[in-house]
Amino acid sequence: MYKPFTPEKIWIEKRVLRNETTREILSRLPEVPVKEIGTINEVLAREINASGEKILILAKQEGEFLKPCPGTRNYICCNYFFLNLATNCDINCSYCILQSYLNNPYMTVYTNLDEMYPELDKLLKKNANRFYRIGTGELTDSLTLDHLTRYSKKLIPFFLKHNNAILELKTKTTQIDNLLDFSPQNRVIVSWSLNPQEVIDREEKKSPSLRQRLAAAKQCGEAGYLLGFHFDPLIHYAGWENGYRDVVRRIFAAVPADRIVWISLGALRYSADMDRIVRKRHPESTIVLGEMFSGKDGKLRYFRPIRERMFQRMVQWIRQEDNQVRVYLCMESPEVWRKAFGEQPLVQCGLPQQLDQAVFQRRDGAEPVC
Repeated sequence: MYKPFTPEKIWIEKRVLRNETTREILSRLPEVPVKEIGTINEVLAREINASGEKILILAKQEGEFLKPCPGTRNYICCNYFFLNLATNCDINCSYCILQSYLNNPYMTVYTNLDEMYPELDKLLKKNANRFYRIGTGELTDSLTLDHLTRYSKKLIPFFLKHNNAILELKTKTTQIDNLLDFSPQNRVIVSWSLNPQEVIDREEKKSPSLRQRLAAAKQCGEAGYLLGFHFDPLIHYAGWENGYRDVVRRIFAAVPADRIVWISLGALRYSADMDRIVRKRHPESTIVLGEMFSGKDGKLRYFRPIRERMFQRMVQWIRQEDNQVRVYLCMESPEVWRKAFGEQPLVQCGLPQQLDQAVFQRRDGAEPVC
């Protein structure tokens, strides 16, 4: 059952102690004990929380806030950008790559937003002729801490001022109350990661149900937000066709197709060391029981014909509901794209251009070029 994260302790780096955003977050948690620390790295070198306490760290983002998606050689990338405002996620899905990717086990929020805005503003003005698709969901769920940070209420007004960028908030939660204070004018995308309910029950146990996510998506669509849906990871299991077909039907029953800017598809994949982590932390999970093979990027993936079959069926089911919604594959080869779509849809326009155009169609009413 989903419950919004409430920390039992707050640790604050001394260098952000007097930061305005730090003070705002603390004002919403007056009863939670606070401890000053040097830096996160010093804490990690000295101790790791073994008690299972819910600890929130307020810290300084030392590097750039905005970074391009690293992509993977031999697979097609969409040239997405990530705005890293926090790390870690309390939803704790069995397949989450953060389990092996991060060496920091604490929920961490970067509060030096006074440095983020100039960085973004400078980039967007310097490259005024380039369009940026920017999301906050690389190292955390975009909205899981929004009841504490209210970062959405800071980011949305900023992005409404810039015509050459769009913000995507990607989530599994129903934390949309702060979003409903705005009129986003088709300039912000709120997207949900989806799976059949039987997969949610087994692999995403701390998350809202499929019904709750789609109800939240409906509310956001009615409030003027563009919508996205991400089937990543698609999980192969007995009965997967019935499960995923049902989810596709329910999406289009819940929201109008013209609100949906894109739907992505990505098959389950993870690094080799994830197998051990999943078996230890999620003994009830079945994802490690599937037959996986090392891909071109070294990650374990389903056998290619299985991935192709899943993509083909998903594309077919989505096209049956609406033939105009943009569908794309995440981190797959040109050969798999061809099998999934029955053609090579990237010949005339590359994936980045296709996704930019998907935004322009929904946001500005532009005519599709490819």
